[in-house]
Amino acid sequence: MNDRASSRFDDVASASPRRIARIRDVSVNLAHGSGGRAMRDLIEDVFVTAFDNPMLAALEDQATIPLAVLAAHGDRLAFTTDSYVVDPLFFPGGDIGTLAVSGTVNDLAVAGATPLFLSCGVVIEEGFAVESLRRIAASMQRVAREAGVAIVTGDTKVVERGCADKLFINTAGIGVVRRDVAISASRAQPGDVVLVNGYLGDHGAAILVARQQLELESDVQSDCAPLNGLIDAMLDVCPQIHCLRDATRGGVATVLNEFAQSSNVTIRIREADVPLREEVKGACEILGLDPLYLANEGKLVAVVPERAADSVLSVMRAHPSGREAAAIGVVEDGPDGLVVLHTAFGGQRIVDMLVGEQLPRIC
Repeated sequence: MNDRASSRFDDVASASPRRIARIRDVSVNLAHGSGGRAMRDLIEDVFVTAFDNPMLAALEDQATIPLAVLAAHGDRLAFTTDSYVVDPLFFPGGDIGTLAVSGTVNDLAVAGATPLFLSCGVVIEEGFAVESLRRIAASMQRVAREAGVAIVTGDTKVVERGCADKLFINTAGIGVVRRDVAISASRAQPGDVVLVNGYLGDHGAAILVARQQLELESDVQSDCAPLNGLIDAMLDVCPQIHCLRDATRGGVATVLNEFAQSSNVTIRIREADVPLREEVKGACEILGLDPLYLANEGKLVAVVPERAADSVLSVMRAHPSGREAAAIGVVEDGPDGLVVLHTAFGGQRIVDMLVGEQLPRIC
């Protein structure tokens, strides 16, 4: 855990060190969900060992967090939860564990919150490989360290073979919102500039490759990553960011529609300015997909005041998670709730809210 994270958590709880034995089972069985010794051994071997913090090691039914720890970061609590059912569990650039931590961290960060503590609930199908579970837990801890958060409580359930698809994960998270920010989908104003932090659609394309539904000449990796460091840098130069959201299921198009409808404005975007890898663009053309609706797991959409757009964009491009950041559009008065795309051929089309789902089980 990095030094910043350690300073947050070391004084919160303590637990007596215990000797943890590595379980010998090759796969998860129903006894691992029984509430007895087998379940405790699995939890200690896989999760307590991987997540490695005193609050979790205490193995209480809850994590107890002093209010002073939270109040040190702001004056409002942010709380979120999400469930992850991606297929396949492992894909280029990440796995379901990477998704679970990154997604929950990002849901907190786009509210202007400092993510602090996460929970982890797993539903495991009988027969799932223990080594795969260890690998996923290790991914979760790696991303948690990167984001400066701790996974401090959780739950394990095992269901009969055929009653689940290998592994489902639920993560909930709490963070504290900065005192000087007020981010909301309803705050977009005419004149604002729309920014994204890089290439769109990489996660959706990576899942297609992992499902062997698509072959690309070059490897496209999922963009799955925690964005709280990037968002911190953006808020440092512009605490007045109006709207901010990570573009996951439904892609950038869905986020822009949510902003436009909540704020009663028109958002115009320029196709030529939307950052897309040529491989992703070509794959979408072949498969008849619109890249604006492809899922992302490390991309955000920000609506910022025009006067601050250049400084925010500069800070984004200086951060590893925003090197390809771009300004892709503007907010205008006009028909309420519209998103309009100016195409590369000089035409215009309305970008509507996605109906249904382009790719199922994407996250």
